[in-house]
Amino acid sequence: MKTALRAKFAAGERTFAYAPLGYIRHPKVKNTLAIDEETRWIIEKIFDLAFHGAGAAKITKTLIAEKVPTAGWLNYQRYGTFANIYAHAPEEKSYAWTIAQVKSILQDETYIGNSVHNKQTNISYKNKKKVRKPKEEWIRVEDTHEAIISRDVFEQVQKQIASRRRQQKDATTQIFAGLVKCADCGWSMRFGTNRQNKTPYSHFTCSQYGQMGAQCSAHYIRYDTLYVYVLSRIQYWSHRAQLSEEKLLQQILKNGDRERMTAAKRQESELQRAEKRKAEVDGKFVRMYEDWSAGRITEYNFNLLTKKYQAEQLELEEKISRLQAELSAEQQTALDAEKWVALIKQYANPTELTAELLNTLIEKIVIHEATKGADGMREQEIEIYYRFIGKID
Repeated sequence: MKTALRAKFAAGERTFAYAPLGYIRHPKVKNTLAIDEETRWIIEKIFDLAFHGAGAAKITKTLIAEKVPTAGWLNYQRYGTFANIYAHAPEEKSYAWTIAQVKSILQDETYIGNSVHNKQTNISYKNKKKVRKPKEEWIRVEDTHEAIISRDVFEQVQKQIASRRRQQKDATTQIFAGLVKCADCGWSMRFGTNRQNKTPYSHFTCSQYGQMGAQCSAHYIRYDTLYVYVLSRIQYWSHRAQLSEEKLLQQILKNGDRERMTAAKRQESELQRAEKRKAEVDGKFVRMYEDWSAGRITEYNFNLLTKKYQAEQLELEEKISRLQAELSAEQQTALDAEKWVALIKQYANPTELTAELLNTLIEKIVIHEATKGADGMREQEIEIYYRFIGKID
């Protein structure tokens, strides 16, 4: 049985009693999923909320508040299954989402078109208790069905889950959590509040310094200082986006990228020369074969030249592939810049920072150790790395 299942998994087939939410059984292809156009919006909504900074708990509350039906309720409505749960249950049961359900959907590769099998197994044929298997033993088959969520969105959501913000004791969430990093050791900055002063204030310090002392330094920065600076930069870029998307896009591509643009031009020239030379070598190979067939060159010379041209052909093919990949990466840079401009345009003239706004626009904020200038004033460098485009300030 296990061998037969493995063979099915390797062939990209799925075995399931119920299709995951957002999908139905493919009407023509056995053991395959097809997108359910009636329910895909639920999956898109969940990932959109997560992409814009909402955690599983907040998403769950939103789904319940908007009375979004659960997968179990939809199966009951369509197939009559789970009647013991829903038959005489109150209306609230139809949208009784749980945090665990939302987390499971957010981490499910099904929604990017992959099938992942062999995640769990029985302890033995005598003991039917399920145990989780290590990831290296999972069977992952890519592109087995049509995706609902793009890989870019899915990967960003996974990054946000990995650095998920924790709720404070007063039930509030620190909006910068998971974003602020130490410039020297790379550790996350720890949020704290000084309550000994008459007017309490919050601040960030390097978490490695807090744990290990001498291995790093405090990189201390007040919360209000960081807040004002980040808000001012986002307001600046938002204003630029409102004035002209095209000009902002061009500036982002040019900012710190002169070397990159020069390299791109050089790569294009190299690619053209390599492709031209490849065509020449291919032509010479054809003519050489014709000469050998007609007896105009000896077999010894033919074999000698064959080795020479084959080696050059291989070298040129590798060079062309490399240059095409590099130029493709440059084109992706332009697409990423367009994504970010579209995102910041959504936040016209922001007057405050929220976790959603920060997680949508920013990848990380790097804090350097403060120094004292010649005039004795405290100076501190803050680097903002924006999503998709990196550092542009």
